[in-house]
Amino acid sequence: MLVAAAVCPHPPLLIPAVAAGAAAELDDLRGACSRAIGRLLSAAPDVVCIVGAAPAVRWYGDGDSGSLRPYGVPLDIALDTATSGAPALPLSLTVGAWLLRGAGWPGERRALGVPRQVADAHLGRLAAEATGTAQRVGLLVMADGSARRSEKAPGYVDPRAEGFDRAVGAALAGADTMALAGLDQQLGDDLLAAGTAPLRLLGRAAAQDGWDAELLAATAPYGVGYFVAVWERR
Repeated sequence: MLVAAAVCPHPPLLIPAVAAGAAAELDDLRGACSRAIGRLLSAAPDVVCIVGAAPAVRWYGDGDSGSLRPYGVPLDIALDTATSGAPALPLSLTVGAWLLRGAGWPGERRALGVPRQVADAHLGRLAAEATGTAQRVGLLVMADGSARRSEKAPGYVDPRAEGFDRAVGAALAGADTMALAGLDQQLGDDLLAAGTAPLRLLGRAAAQDGWDAELLAATAPYGVGYFVAVWERR
């Protein structure tokens, strides 16, 4: 059963070792992520499932890790306490593992990679799997918004981007599961919104439950929409 959910972004610059001299620029965003995850963990989940964008559907667990070496930092981040083999986690789940480690979470964790092309029916099954891994499950959903909010954004500016992100922010603030589940995947792809599929999964995972929701941050410092939110069961 899903007992709480947190939504955080996953830019590599969120990790100070990657941001280096620019680390202070995202201090407020890091603080919001810390608060959201603290509230997620205060719901006392038996397991935390990190959900994020990935090239293919894949579950990760003990022994899996992600690497920051592609971003110039010789650091591997374990999903759990031990690692084995080559780093396999995609960026979204690597940043999620880093956030959980920073929160001092000692419990069980799993991670689920969700590709953008996943069909609705399959997404529903994955949502059921994610929330059925334990009696009390917390979801940490790693989800960037549009990457086309300004001329300096990775995808340049698109006039649809601000409205897309505004709709996502409103759905997160209001725990609108139907709005999240019904996000336009093709529009999200056009806007380079890496979090569209994970957010659609959250909408399905949390459907038919009552939630108290709070949007802790909604910003676009580099032309990319970043959201931080927490949902707690009433």
